[in-house]
Amino acid sequence: MAAAKEEMDYTIKPEAGASNISTSEWPLLLKNYDQLLVRTGHFTPIPAGCAPLKRDLKSYINSGVINLDKPSNPSSHEVVAWMKRILRAEKTGHSGTLDPKVTGCLIVCVDRATRLVKSQQGAGKEYVCVIRLHDKIPGGEAQFKRALETLTGALFQRPPLISAVKRQLRIRTIHESKVFEFDNDRHLGVFWVSCEAGTYIRTLCVHLGLLLGVGAHMQELRRVRSGAMDENKGLVTLHDVMDAQWMYDNQRDESYLRKVIHPLESLLTTYKRIVVKDSAVNAVCYGAKLMIPGLLRFEAGIDVNEEVVLMTTKGEAIAIGIAQMSTVELSTCDHGVVAKVKRCIMERDLYPRRWGLGPIALEKKKLKSAGKLDKYGRTNEATPAKWKSDYKDYSAPEDASEAQPATENVSKEEPVDAPNETPSSPNKMERSEPSASARRRRRRRRRNEESPSKTRRTAMTAIKAFQEFPCLTPIAKRSHHENVAALSSVLLSGICQGVFPVTYICFFYIGVLG
Repeated sequence: MAAAKEEMDYTIKPEAGASNISTSEWPLLLKNYDQLLVRTGHFTPIPAGCAPLKRDLKSYINSGVINLDKPSNPSSHEVVAWMKRILRAEKTGHSGTLDPKVTGCLIVCVDRATRLVKSQQGAGKEYVCVIRLHDKIPGGEAQFKRALETLTGALFQRPPLISAVKRQLRIRTIHESKVFEFDNDRHLGVFWVSCEAGTYIRTLCVHLGLLLGVGAHMQELRRVRSGAMDENKGLVTLHDVMDAQWMYDNQRDESYLRKVIHPLESLLTTYKRIVVKDSAVNAVCYGAKLMIPGLLRFEAGIDVNEEVVLMTTKGEAIAIGIAQMSTVELSTCDHGVVAKVKRCIMERDLYPRRWGLGPIALEKKKLKSAGKLDKYGRTNEATPAKWKSDYKDYSAPEDASEAQPATENVSKEEPVDAPNETPSSPNKMERSEPSASARRRRRRRRRNEESPSKTRRTAMTAIKAFQEFPCLTPIAKRSHHENVAALSSVLLSGICQGVFPVTYICFFYIGVLG
């Protein structure tokens, strides 16, 4: 099937009317392209670039991603370093770090694809977790399911002690969760959770144990989805990559490498698409904004400031952009900015340069070659008067002659008596530069004013708890050890009666017990 896909010509071609081709089986970004809204079907194809699946092997590897099944014990950085050595790549990166003991999907980006690491780090994640309870629960599996459903939505979390990040209180969202299996006699449970990036499942297990009143910890964890990649999309092991590289080195068989490595476009299939004319591709690679004349097709449902992927007619990803128009505006406007580039992916000059070919640009080139403009396109003594009057150079600074009348008017005004300046006067023009220590103190003072301290944040959280639960107010007047004992009894009784939300359970665990 993969070989058949490589043989077929997957390219958007110029056409006058609606397309009758079924593209539901086309790969990557070209899938269902016939369902895109058409701005125009007329453009001039340029014999440059290549479909992602037809790239030569070197370009294919340099623009590839690997959906790696990370083994237990080595860290994510160690695994990525091994991949770099195996593939002999210049650079590699990964999106979404996994703890050493955690297994599952780890997206490894090679060379050019490392530009997509940031875009995949914030994507959603899915995990399968084995939790160990510290005792039996009277309600059994039904009680476990209810507790897991309670921990859905926005939750307060604090990174665990073994974490390498700063332990600050943060809010993370749990989208959905399911219980796969529960054994009350063995104190074990298996559940699946879909969550926001940056969620600590280890902390979630601790909160689940507090909610059940018996305590719990995470026994085992596996990530089953990371962004656009999951376990069912070409998951490979380190040995698979080593074997594929060995087959190419010794047998010159590149088919195995093409199976374990995917084009970087596979990470962008969840983005809404905008198809760009071939003549505008290189300008976008140099950072130019995409304008209406360079637009071919676009997807329905695009909103302003939404992240989109700019692609060629061959299905190559050019850049990740930020839409400046909605779908309705793209259908009706005849001029304006379609999208601006957020992160360029394609290499420059892969497509030929097609700007600077208009009548004014050609005239400017003639004047420069004739010596009537300098090499930067600025006027000189030989520049024709018509060019000076008609052409406006927006990159040049304002003319000194325009600012001269204002200067003359100022000089004609009556002088104003200036205050006496003493060495200690704030009006002194030449001040001594502050020392490095003074600058550091000023930055530290400004930083403390902008962000409240950890003690102040904890106090604010405590005030909210005391306001909602008056029974906690007398506890604030006791000693620390009395507080822990009193809060423990209040917390356990509140859990049994179901009156405490998860917010204040987390506050008790984080703020009091640390």
